[in-house]
Amino acid sequence: MITEILVAALVFFLIFIAFVGYKMVKPPRIVGNWTPKDLGFEYKDIEIITEDNVKLDGWWIENDSDKTVIPLHGYISSRWAEHYMKPTIEFLLEEGYNVLVFDFRGHGKSGGKYTTVGDKEILDLKAAVKWLRNNYPEKSKRIGVIGFSMGALVAIRGLSEVEEICCGVADSPPIYFDKTGARGMKYFAKLPAWLYLFVKPFSEIFSGGRTMNVLDYANKIRKPLLLIIGRKDLLVEVGEVQEFYERNKKINPNVELWVTDAPHVRTIQVSPEAWKSRVRQFLKRWMG
Repeated sequence: MITEILVAALVFFLIFIAFVGYKMVKPPRIVGNWTPKDLGFEYKDIEIITEDNVKLDGWWIENDSDKTVIPLHGYISSRWAEHYMKPTIEFLLEEGYNVLVFDFRGHGKSGGKYTTVGDKEILDLKAAVKWLRNNYPEKSKRIGVIGFSMGALVAIRGLSEVEEICCGVADSPPIYFDKTGARGMKYFAKLPAWLYLFVKPFSEIFSGGRTMNVLDYANKIRKPLLLIIGRKDLLVEVGEVQEFYERNKKINPNVELWVTDAPHVRTIQVSPEAWKSRVRQFLKRWMG
């Protein structure tokens, strides 16, 4: 009888963690009801096809500029995120940049059944840059990126892997993927952090994603990079971003670190004018 109970408990546990693993890589899709027109700018709805045949949905917002910035949203979010994507898009347009923004695979209106939380999402960024250069070469003589959380991770990878990107801002970037994932169990799912060890294999089976060594990119990036991290961040610790910064600084004289008092991806909301001032100076310096 005891054996049967233990077997039943084990089966239930496996089913439970498989379900959690599935839900972690298939987040709810967030679609808002505002558009760039509500910010006072005309735009085009666009579709971008990645090299692995995922259709991305996005907006192209043209300004009178030859420079374009691509904002990148975070996990369980989309281009409609009110607290950081909307003010970022508005800020960039008011600064005079063209803006290309899209939903990552598995998010918003884009295709793709699952998210890989930064792994295959680099294909999304590469496809967006290719679309931009093919369709608006005169508007993309300089290309920058601003990423938040998962998007910050992709921005870091983009600086290393996408030649056309000249500079990037990484706001609240996960540096230790597994540590952030474990914290995310509590942050997103309200579950114990230790469950992540069991959930992770199922998430990878469902999504086909892999764990990345983000810290390794600190040994590769030689382009201008602004790292932003808040002391009240419950997903990413300041010391982890500091470690990335210190390592990258050895090969990259143009890396900056800004530590704020904000929670995860909330500096733009908590200190909007300070965020705009710091990012404005960075972009003007490196975008021209």
